[in-house]
Amino acid sequence: MGQGVTAGRRDGALLVVGDVVTDVVARHRGPLAAGTDTAAVIRTLPGGAGANVACWAAHAGCADVRLLGRVGADAAAWHERELVASGVRPRLVVDPEAATGTVVCLVDTGASAERTFLTDSGASLRLEPGDWSDTLLDGVARLHLSGYLLFTEPSRALAEVALAAARARGVPVSLDPASAGFLAELGVTRFLAFAQALDVLLPSRDEACLLTGLSDAADAAAKLSRLVPLVVAKAGAEGALVARSGAVAARVPAAAAVARDTTGAGDAFTGAFLAALVAGADAREAAARGCRAGAEAVGRVGGRPPRPAGAG
Repeated sequence: MGQGVTAGRRDGALLVVGDVVTDVVARHRGPLAAGTDTAAVIRTLPGGAGANVACWAAHAGCADVRLLGRVGADAAAWHERELVASGVRPRLVVDPEAATGTVVCLVDTGASAERTFLTDSGASLRLEPGDWSDTLLDGVARLHLSGYLLFTEPSRALAEVALAAARARGVPVSLDPASAGFLAELGVTRFLAFAQALDVLLPSRDEACLLTGLSDAADAAAKLSRLVPLVVAKAGAEGALVARSGAVAARVPAAAAVARDTTGAGDAFTGAFLAALVAGADAREAAARGCRAGAEAVGRVGGRPPRPAGAG
């Protein structure tokens, strides 16, 4: 089980290890017309759950946010520029073979703003233990792992190495399970075996229910908090649940929002939540800041926050 170290160092950095991908966002209204054309507004944007979390953490005020990711040569320079402009210090490994990962986001512009992803992970999940150095933890208060890392053998091995290194230094580690679909493919037992060494788990409502076999999000979060010291279940328009020691400790309401695109809302929550923890906030206040960031995210197209004033 995780060491229960959830306070972190207030003067340290946040290190995110995870996916950096190119998002092709297609916003359409109503059902897709099979076999013919569906009118849509299409944009190409920087994305990836890990990269998005890092950018939202910087947007939320974390002064030192670092990111380890892997990209293809085709888009490495563009992604680095975008991350730096968002206030993130990237360390991008350029894959010699694979292209940058690409996700096609199909977004219904109706009231739900629901999205469907078509994912080509490309280089993003080819991170491997050789890409890691323990010096990446120098000055780091918290390590956050994107759950997508667990879905391929090389990147899962990297996640295990990074987790062990953080444990050895007493650096608290958080993880967002990332995808209920991929999680089901990986298997709940394998995921929970990894999760027991974490300090913070940030599942969505669906992921929490999948991991526990329970239909109620509060019950699921409470059960998971017997394994991981702090569990924060993200429930979209219903806010968030904070659970510790087998019980729900707080129910945090969602912030008001008009949804345009729900892509990256969970990443926004996670980034703002972690930035708040680094700054010394308690879990309830951090979850409230996460909810506000999620509300800001759904009002924007794409998974990233607005750039800082004066950024390129």
